[in-house]
Amino acid sequence: MQKVKISIMLIALMLSGSVNLLNAQGDKVPTVKLNNGWEMPRFGLGTFMASNDDCKRACLVAFRNGYRHVDTAHAYGNERGVGEAVKESGIPRGELWITSKLWPSEYGEGKTAEAIDKMLARLQLDYIDLLYVHQPVGDFVGAWKDMEKAVAAGKVRTLGISNFDDSDEVFSAIVDKMTVKPAVLQIECHPYAQRLDIREKIKPYNIQLECWFPLGGAMSQGVLLKDPVIKKIADTHGKSPAQITIRWHIQEGFSVIPGATNPDYIKENIEIFDFALSDDEMTTMRSLNKNQRFFNMTLEQKQGFVNMRMND
Repeated sequence: MQKVKISIMLIALMLSGSVNLLNAQGDKVPTVKLNNGWEMPRFGLGTFMASNDDCKRACLVAFRNGYRHVDTAHAYGNERGVGEAVKESGIPRGELWITSKLWPSEYGEGKTAEAIDKMLARLQLDYIDLLYVHQPVGDFVGAWKDMEKAVAAGKVRTLGISNFDDSDEVFSAIVDKMTVKPAVLQIECHPYAQRLDIREKIKPYNIQLECWFPLGGAMSQGVLLKDPVIKKIADTHGKSPAQITIRWHIQEGFSVIPGATNPDYIKENIEIFDFALSDDEMTTMRSLNKNQRFFNMTLEQKQGFVNMRMND
């Protein structure tokens, strides 16, 4: 009888929102203290290629399963979906980490300030936790100056650079010359492209590495998840190749944002905090590095992004 009473009380608490058992995985998500003092969850949901509606649904599933970090961008066209999910989730704003990115056509002093205000409106937020310059072309220096002002005004908490791995020149233009230093660098990174040179490059600045395409992305045609070495490790742990790959990212110290809209995959991706890869398994995973990136576009090819305008 006592157990029945306790169960009824627990159900009542869950329905009232006082207890959330679905957040068990989220409680285990590690955070990193960034070089500006803010703490960021090192695991989150990527939203690239998701429509507004799909993005909203994915975020709500993710939030129910313990995710507290969402990565979007103006170029993805789904910031409104993220904002609606945040609003409907009922999760206190301070418990969420929301990231977005400015597109090169929005770069420039004055222009970027306006773009940030429009971004906040699309997201229905008072502030953005992490704001990136999305690509290293156009007037990203002018954009950064406005981003610094947005930090001072409380509209943005953290600044980051996305895809600034094309050259030392673009990297140095922000990292060495701007007043507010980038706290995060987001680039393609996974077991086939472990980016050892970039990791060494950012160490002196205490910049956190965040990985997009951690599972290879659509362009990889799933080769990472078919890799026999990864599959063997997965079988040992009773996990999926995706879970092994994401776990590798976490144990390497990265921040990782696997994208998914399928509820099953969203749930699967966060179920990686109940096991650990051994030292030998980590060594084996590191041996897979072949500097093979799946998205390859030169800095010269990216110049066209400057004239690609995004809808508000």
